[in-house]
Amino acid sequence: MTFQPTPSPTNIVPEGAPFSDEQRAWLSGFLAAALGSLTPVDTAGILPQGLLAPAPEAPIGPPLASNDDAPWHDAAMPADERMKLAEGRPASQKLMAAMAQQDCGQCGYSCAAYANAIFLKDEARLNLCAPGGKETFRLVKALAAELGEPSAGAKASPISEDKPGVAMAVSKPGMSREQPVDAIFLGRRRLNGAGSEKDTHHVEFDIAASGLDYAVGDSFGVFPRNSLGHVDQIIAMLGVAHTTEVRGRTLREVLRDEVSLGLAPDALYELYSHILGGTLREKARELARGGDPDGDAAQLDVFAVVQKFAAARPHPEAFVDALEPLQPRLYSISSSPKTEAGRVTLTVDAVRYQIGQRKRLGVASTFLVERMEPGETLRCYIQKAHDFALPADPNSPVIMIGPGTGIAPFRAFLKEREAIAAPGRNWLFYGHQRQATDFFYKDELQAMRASGLLTRLSLAWSRDGAEKFYVQDRMLEVGAELWRWIGEGAHLYVCGDAKRMAKDVEAALVSIAASHGRLGADEAVAAIRSLKKAGRFQADVY
Repeated sequence: MTFQPTPSPTNIVPEGAPFSDEQRAWLSGFLAAALGSLTPVDTAGILPQGLLAPAPEAPIGPPLASNDDAPWHDAAMPADERMKLAEGRPASQKLMAAMAQQDCGQCGYSCAAYANAIFLKDEARLNLCAPGGKETFRLVKALAAELGEPSAGAKASPISEDKPGVAMAVSKPGMSREQPVDAIFLGRRRLNGAGSEKDTHHVEFDIAASGLDYAVGDSFGVFPRNSLGHVDQIIAMLGVAHTTEVRGRTLREVLRDEVSLGLAPDALYELYSHILGGTLREKARELARGGDPDGDAAQLDVFAVVQKFAAARPHPEAFVDALEPLQPRLYSISSSPKTEAGRVTLTVDAVRYQIGQRKRLGVASTFLVERMEPGETLRCYIQKAHDFALPADPNSPVIMIGPGTGIAPFRAFLKEREAIAAPGRNWLFYGHQRQATDFFYKDELQAMRASGLLTRLSLAWSRDGAEKFYVQDRMLEVGAELWRWIGEGAHLYVCGDAKRMAKDVEAALVSIAASHGRLGADEAVAAIRSLKKAGRFQADVY
């Protein structure tokens, strides 16, 4: 769920070559990055052996967004700070700053590619950034309004991530969110022990007849369905029959399969503002403008809005049209096609939380761990990984950092390395709340450790001691050896929460570089940045 930055172009391709200016600029940048990344750093011993120099930066021709010169490209940074950093930049870069900065691919683009598609008026949909939610949609909507209407042929298809803004042919069915296929749900098993505060499941699908093709590091996109119980509650409050026809289907089917019932969109508030009067109308209008008249805006999902404005009875067709489409969700694949042919497995943590008197449920997670029955089919697709893959050289050491469900892609990595008999060393940092109840895949990992496949297994349990202890704390404890592995060419991978865990892990790496590499603060930051530029520090974050 990551994306490799578009390189900055230099004048490698001569002007006489049979390319347009834009094509020549892009191709020059690609060659510069590809060739430049082969040159080792020569910093008089500042960086350890194996760190590579970043490709030189140079301004690009058209004002398109990329990761190369994007100081806001940080998923942990609040949106207002990102927008401030983008002040004075071209519109495409402001659009990028509005995105969630996760490069998750859930929208069918990277953050930069999505911004460029909107900027070039190739993409009319402004609500695809699921991690960014309503905040991103409002920012993008305002910025897009300044650009004018999209072209008549604006696409609803993926964009080439090597050259943002240029359409590519859609691949075979099942390889994009635009062309999902059906997979068969096989079953699930709970990974937590009795007494755990979490509810995490190993979920399996049969893809043998689907034509799906994946590699370790890829993600599995699923189109979930809303809970029928939740749907029926909303229909009852609307005061209509669940068999009411909408879009050629029953209202019940449409609310279950087609629309999001999560955080209420501004369009729903606008609808209610046209139906209501007096104080309630003003509240609906203020909510539509991004206000918070009653201090509850952050908690208002579709059900809560219908309940809040129960005096109104919108027409079912208008109600459905005011809702956002139900977006697919991405999950890191935890299996290898070399060891589990015809199957895909996921590691899914059920999302449940309480707001007031209501229990809220994650639509996709509870669909997978509660509501699906063996034999049922699910619309799905493969989201190919970009810059999140095992090293091409099987001799390269690998360091994997994945607490909680972040272990998913690393289970796949280890099974792949075992299947191909890769001689490179493997080191896994894993942790969760409690060792007794939350040690996912314990038997598998211990067997891998006993066989020698796992050279090192470093564990961290945040609730077992008097003080919380996380994987980044364990990394700091073994920093000297970890730095030696990096100096010996190890590739680092992190999978997990973008706003906290991944940020803390990177901070720990900078600290390790400073302490054990004897670097200054700026040099330590540059060392970790060099690993990223060289493709040796990759992240799969959410």
